[in-house]
Amino acid sequence: MVNKLRQHIIDRLGSAPDNIDEVLSTFQMLKLKRNEVILTQGDICKYVYFVASGCLQVFVYDKEMNETTRDIITENNWCSELISFGSQQPATENIRTVEPSDLLAIDRQGFQRLMETVPQFDKVYKQILEASYANSVYRINTFVSLTALERIKWLMEYRPKLMSRLSSKLIASYLGISQETFSRLKGKL
Repeated sequence: MVNKLRQHIIDRLGSAPDNIDEVLSTFQMLKLKRNEVILTQGDICKYVYFVASGCLQVFVYDKEMNETTRDIITENNWCSELISFGSQQPATENIRTVEPSDLLAIDRQGFQRLMETVPQFDKVYKQILEASYANSVYRINTFVSLTALERIKWLMEYRPKLMSRLSSKLIASYLGISQETFSRLKGKL
């Protein structure tokens, strides 16, 4: 599990920094089962997670307790509720495992220490933030202009593995369409 994070950092920096073992030792390993909640809306987000294996759902509930999925995070990606993590204010999102997952978690204190003492970690973090922001903006801007069928085609083109990994209900939530619409339109493809 730690080797996946090591390789992820090396891939982002181009080589292994001298202090990579110090960075890796700051993370704690978590083995989670399917459907384990790791953050509940209203709680303070205490960790940033690296997904070594598995899949996470980031979602919110509306007033009728319907889920809307903001993102699906898979292997070799990072997940957190960054606003809550940074400000220590209550989270506005929930995070749970969609399938059994191996995560590497770093708490706020360890995270801040690495930001101050390991310049390369700061560089990796900035890359993560930029990628996360670009992905969110792209997805929102793209989905606003696409029909339901075009959203399904987008998913099949840009994140095809999700189609076989996730339930129809979760895919529909991620695409911002009803499960019935998803099932009907998927049959037309």
